[in-house]
Amino acid sequence: MSKGECRWGILGAAVIAQKNWQSIHNSGNGTILAVASRDREKAARFIQARQQECPFPVEPDACTYEELLARSDIDAVYIPLPTGLRKEWVIRAARAGKHVMCEKPCAVHADELREMLQVCHEHRVQFMDGVMFMHSQRLQAIRGILNDGLSIGDIRRISSHFSFRAPDEFLASNIRVSSELEPHGCLGDLGWYCIRFALWALNSQMPVEISARLLAHHGRADSPDVVPMELSAELKFPNDVSFGFFCSFLIEQQQTATISGTRGYLHVSDFVLPNFGNEVAFQVINNDFQVAGCRFNMSNHTRRVAVNEYSNNHPNAQETRLFRHFGDLVQSGQIDETWGEVALKTQIIVDACLESARNNGRCISPCMEGQA
Repeated sequence: MSKGECRWGILGAAVIAQKNWQSIHNSGNGTILAVASRDREKAARFIQARQQECPFPVEPDACTYEELLARSDIDAVYIPLPTGLRKEWVIRAARAGKHVMCEKPCAVHADELREMLQVCHEHRVQFMDGVMFMHSQRLQAIRGILNDGLSIGDIRRISSHFSFRAPDEFLASNIRVSSELEPHGCLGDLGWYCIRFALWALNSQMPVEISARLLAHHGRADSPDVVPMELSAELKFPNDVSFGFFCSFLIEQQQTATISGTRGYLHVSDFVLPNFGNEVAFQVINNDFQVAGCRFNMSNHTRRVAVNEYSNNHPNAQETRLFRHFGDLVQSGQIDETWGEVALKTQIIVDACLESARNNGRCISPCMEGQA
């Protein structure tokens, strides 16, 4: 391994890889040596376009998946391949001794992810999913508010909403409306983030009961089955804490999360992808209701908490911190398996939501048995 930097290969020239090319560039501890595609020319075009916008001193090589994994100068691979293909290539990468950054959802179902994590464990390689907001400094500030005992009090309710309005070309051809490539549809693409936020807020506690409803579905012309286009779910956690989320490809951009407690509530209006700017923020609300004769007064007490953190691949943005954190783990030689564990918990909840939705909202009790 090259001392002082993590040498990356990108396995698949997906759109999200365009963003993460610059994140690796700005990480300060990483460089890209190769980009792979089934079509080497596609990889070459990807590299050429990215080098014009954000160049590495040495231009990465274009190669096939097999060629990339055979290279001895690659420490880690970023895998943005479709969910239906991830198991094979995560396992092949781990067996080749490459650390794995995997896009979400990580697998078609939890048993696949258990197998992937077991192989990573056996070959002593780091596994992490690409949930960028987990690496934002904003979460540290939110945790401070949750832990102060006064601002929110005891958490009783969490709710989140993540949606975007898919254009006609998306509905006709995007991989996220193919049951072979992305069988979870909006649940995997958007709901994964909602679930992860709740797991983080509740210190990785698992729900005891899940019920979900499929509100709309669709499949492109060559899809063997439909996938969720709009889904809502209700989860019950220990101590009667509840969490509800909604995800949709049919409603315009919204990415909100609210944590409500016995003393107040906390609201984040952009919890997944921060609004463009040089800070990330959230609100803490402690309303007060008083009755004075005929006057029923509701007074609003809102304070805004902001953290100096840029958006959009800046050196201190959450996506850049994601790759920097991963690179630091690789360089340390230590494996942090908690990242695989929280990915598995998220996957188990996604599976349970999909099972419930396919069975008219039947209550499901998720199970962690067989965890890697």
